[in-house]
Amino acid sequence: MTRPADVSTKKLISLAPDNWVRWVTQISDVVAEEIVSGEFQWISRETDVLMRVNSPQHGEFLLLNELQLRYQSKMPRRMRAYAALAEEKYNLPTYPVLINILKTGNNEIPTSFTSNIAGLRAIQDYRVINLWEVDVNIAFQQPLPSLLPFVPILKGGENESTIREALQILRANEQLNQLETVLAFFATFVLETALVQEIMRWDMVVLRESPWYQEILREGEARGEARGEARGEARGEARGEARGEARGEARGELRGILSSIEINLELKFGNNGLQLMPQITEINDIERLKIILRNVVTANNIEELQQVL
Repeated sequence: MTRPADVSTKKLISLAPDNWVRWVTQISDVVAEEIVSGEFQWISRETDVLMRVNSPQHGEFLLLNELQLRYQSKMPRRMRAYAALAEEKYNLPTYPVLINILKTGNNEIPTSFTSNIAGLRAIQDYRVINLWEVDVNIAFQQPLPSLLPFVPILKGGENESTIREALQILRANEQLNQLETVLAFFATFVLETALVQEIMRWDMVVLRESPWYQEILREGEARGEARGEARGEARGEARGEARGEARGEARGELRGILSSIEINLELKFGNNGLQLMPQITEINDIERLKIILRNVVTANNIEELQQVL
């Protein structure tokens, strides 16, 4: 059985910082000097890593790394805010990079934030890297050990032999072997869970230790809480009764979990997975829906999910 994994963005980047900064900036002579504090009073997430880097051509500057499980529409504004806060704190120019792990649709992801109020403009450019567009060979050739846990969702990395190669490299290195739970998690998006079990040689219960698995579960709960609070407060104020707020929170949580189930069904099984949504939306038991969400992540196929339903 594997040990609990430290797979924070800081940990991943620190595996080969120079190779990482050259890859994300496409500046061949840049080197990493240090990871600096990116914690600000208003913004702080474990997926943010701020680095001080240096290049003979561009001098010293900050590299802002933002790693997202899925792209969210709020990210352009966030990239603008974080870049500005970093520049203010360290008095250095900032190179922001947004890295998206899982594809959520076919819409083009913007590479800048712009606003115009009465002729006063605010513009923030940033680089976007979508991992599903990154050639898997980069992880092995550069090398970029930070990308090895994501091999299954890289371009060309969905086959069994490539995943086994990545696993072999992870297990052979004391620094990297804690990352195999992350590799296993993303492998379940492209291989049957039974095959992933065979490759990893451990019970899939270990998969639930992966922070990415936990983030998917939290996503549904967070959406539910936000929608529930908004709807509950509105109903409570309008009717002047606590029961309206409670009912609003419950309904909001229900919608949040259903939304997360729908997203993950589409990611893992495409349109075939979405065909289960009419049946799932008839379920009003929140605990049962949470169980279904967990099963979506680890199921081998649609038939297994139908048995759970």
